[in-house]
Amino acid sequence: MELFKIFPGAVLLVSGLVGLIVGSFLNVVAYRVPIMLGRAWREQCAELQAEGLQEPPHAVGKPFNLVTPNSTCPRCGGAVAARHNIPVISFLALRGRCAHCDAKISPRYPLIEGLAAVLSLIVAWVFGPTWQLVCALPITWTLLALAVIDIDHKLLPDSMTLPLLWAGLLASLFHSNGGVIFTDVTSSVIGAAAGYLCLWSVYQAFKLVTGKEGMGYGDFKLLAALGAWLGWQLLPLIILLSATVGAIIGTAMIIVGGNSRETPIPFGPYLAAAGWIALLWGTDLTRMYAQLMS
Repeated sequence: MELFKIFPGAVLLVSGLVGLIVGSFLNVVAYRVPIMLGRAWREQCAELQAEGLQEPPHAVGKPFNLVTPNSTCPRCGGAVAARHNIPVISFLALRGRCAHCDAKISPRYPLIEGLAAVLSLIVAWVFGPTWQLVCALPITWTLLALAVIDIDHKLLPDSMTLPLLWAGLLASLFHSNGGVIFTDVTSSVIGAAAGYLCLWSVYQAFKLVTGKEGMGYGDFKLLAALGAWLGWQLLPLIILLSATVGAIIGTAMIIVGGNSRETPIPFGPYLAAAGWIALLWGTDLTRMYAQLMS
């Protein structure tokens, strides 16, 4: 920390580079975690048909986790050499094509890598060389991975939301420079409980009225995790931001995209984005709103 205080620009450089590298790993997480879950579910319950979570041909019958196998082409299964696995640069050098079969590589890979780097830079700019930065970077990366997985599979894995929840509760026990890192223990515990129960209540009311499920349990757990990290005080802001943006985009998809009202829309990305905004500027935004209303 002292080194970063002497060279303040170093924290931006380090955070950006680390974010770029982590962004490459987040692509692995977003791609492999749903497949790992589908495999585990099928092993635990033979009758389960995990539609949308089918394994790619090159993974069937082989060890498959975040470490094994090495990165491969989704089409031909060819191993990705280390020189072809440099974030963003390799994509540009290969002109967006596989070195083995010349198949097109999805631009989502460099986009996620670049987005992780940009978000990391913003977090470093806001918090500087502090313990808040040490906590905020993993939160940012986890929220990004959860948003991508939810967009792809309408799924928020417990293996990611629950550790985020417990980490937030534990972080509230520690102090930095005589103050809390993000929130105190009481606010964290109440935030976790209120975050879960808030969306759970909306879910139950919607189901009672319509007979349909309006959202998944992963959304409850994600909001609980955000409440654990930021405290109950910022939950109204997170809910307001996520619901507003979700309603606007949902309406646009119906009008412009031709989607029906029955088309399911993942709510996790809106929660993740709202939670990230609240993480960085939640207190300031809440204060500004209170001043406007007074």
